[in-house]
Amino acid sequence: MDDAPVLTSAALAGLLAEPARLKVLAAVVLGTAPVDLPAATGLRAKDAVAALHRLQAAGLLAGTQIDVARLRELASAGAPSSPSTPLEPFVRGRRLLSLPAQAERRWTVLAHVAAHTFEAGTDYDEATVNELLGQWCEGGSVDHAALRRYLVESGLMSRGSGVYRLGGDAVEPGPGEAMVRGMGLT
Repeated sequence: MDDAPVLTSAALAGLLAEPARLKVLAAVVLGTAPVDLPAATGLRAKDAVAALHRLQAAGLLAGTQIDVARLRELASAGAPSSPSTPLEPFVRGRRLLSLPAQAERRWTVLAHVAAHTFEAGTDYDEATVNELLGQWCEGGSVDHAALRRYLVESGLMSRGSGVYRLGGDAVEPGPGEAMVRGMGLT
């Protein structure tokens, strides 16, 4: 194993991004003999052999068998370490992937989103808030309406008369909202 080429988890992903190599690897894992690879994969014989040789050259296959020890080595080397920040598993760049279930961590993530989206002392209408929060929610598991509600419920944003504001600077509620709050419906 000392003479095996360096294969990182990123290189492995690149190696298997080629459909022919992925088909050949799957067939080998399922016990297909090299002579039967073209039939099992639907590839031309020349392409199946080329893919097999490439997998062997990369050190993923030992002969015509998957090198399980090498695969385990790659898995442990590429295993993610614990998050360096409380945001890491939930926020990537300006994308909210999900919200933590734990209240304290959720508040930290919400505070990050609020601080990077809104300016203190600025009033925002609901359409603008939805648009700005929608940018955070693209491709994630949280929708902008839920995110908006969490921001208000956590006290990071205030809402009144259709106006949203960062922080606890409460906006005086309009008559309709005052009545709804008086009924205990908020």
